Amino acid sequence: MTETADRPPLLDDAARLRRWRLVLGEAAEACPPLVGEDVAMDAALTALYDPDSQGGLRGGSGASSPRVARWLGDIRQYFPGPVVQVMQKDAFERLNLHSMLFQPEMLEAVEPDVHLVATLVGLRGIIPEKTRSTARQVVARVVEALLRRLEDPMRSAVTGALDRAQRNRRPRHAEIDWQRTIRANLRHWQADYRSVIPETLIGYGRKARRTQREIILCIDQSGSMAASVVYSSIFGAVMASLPAVKTHMVVFDTAVVDLTEQLSDPVEVLFGVQLGGGTDINRAVGYCQGLVREPRNTVMVLISDLYEGGVEKHLLQRASELIESGVQLIVLLALSDEGAPFYDRQLAAKLAALGAPSFACSPDQFPGLMAAAIRREDVNLWAAREGIVTARAEAGRDS
Repeated sequence: MTETADRPPLLDDAARLRRWRLVLGEAAEACPPLVGEDVAMDAALTALYDPDSQGGLRGGSGASSPRVARWLGDIRQYFPGPVVQVMQKDAFERLNLHSMLFQPEMLEAVEPDVHLVATLVGLRGIIPEKTRSTARQVVARVVEALLRRLEDPMRSAVTGALDRAQRNRRPRHAEIDWQRTIRANLRHWQADYRSVIPETLIGYGRKARRTQREIILCIDQSGSMAASVVYSSIFGAVMASLPAVKTHMVVFDTAVVDLTEQLSDPVEVLFGVQLGGGTDINRAVGYCQGLVREPRNTVMVLISDLYEGGVEKHLLQRASELIESGVQLIVLLALSDEGAPFYDRQLAAKLAALGAPSFACSPDQFPGLMAAAIRREDVNLWAAREGIVTARAEAGRDS
């Protein structure tokens, strides 16, 4: 087998053995000893994945905080950012190191990411006063990075969809879009007159004097939906800044909290969330139903894993009423980069059967989803084009 431009270079035996040694740790007796920087990388991996060893984060003697602080610095030095984030997440989950976030100097050493934000938001009620300012700064850094990545695609997708939805088919002379009008009427070319006779005039969309669409984000704030809450806050803030869109953001567990007034500051929104607790989806959808003013101009996005703690029968009845009234109801089983989520498949299939498309969506796909919904396209077809498997498709495949 020869190397090509499309294939990464093959590892030689020494490099392959080095990787296996780092993966397996000291158990890899047949591998040659590590040298140089690899020794420090191995120590950092051992500290996390063999935590009771002498160099582990639970082993040894003395206070653990300095050891954890050094370990955080080491992994940032020896591993790329995405690997650092995975290792930090493993440390939180495997070793219950949440207490390290209570110290400002240690919090500053952590690589900020979506999972860290979710952890800080979930712990905000018990974070000491001296650490709260640092926690907010860390959350603000992640929010700023997400806005840089997601704001322009979201803004472009929504405004483009609104312009297309509002295309003016009866323009005044000054409002005619001549390029699109000519393209639309080329079949009416009159050779004798060497001219196009425009039977259809296409104009620029007139500036709306009122809200063109209402978007309602109804977000499950149970612990399993933490990443979805973070991304929803970012997208909610972006849409709230668009004059032609009225955006509501409602979070719920067994209670319902309307955070619409805080949407101008996504950091404030996140610190208004209470991650964890039970789930009453029916109650939350009932509250959102009361927000609907113009059903045919309203898109409601329910973001939940659908493990209902309320009355499922009433939830399905509300969903049916919303859809029949003209509201475009979409169920996102997750809004994250974490792959296939756990969710209540039976309830998802029932909602899909009522006409509410149900599927998981990544943050990079969400702007396109909202554009399709604003244009009132078939969202199931949009999902199919994106390679997304919907609850309806899964139910058909399983039957």
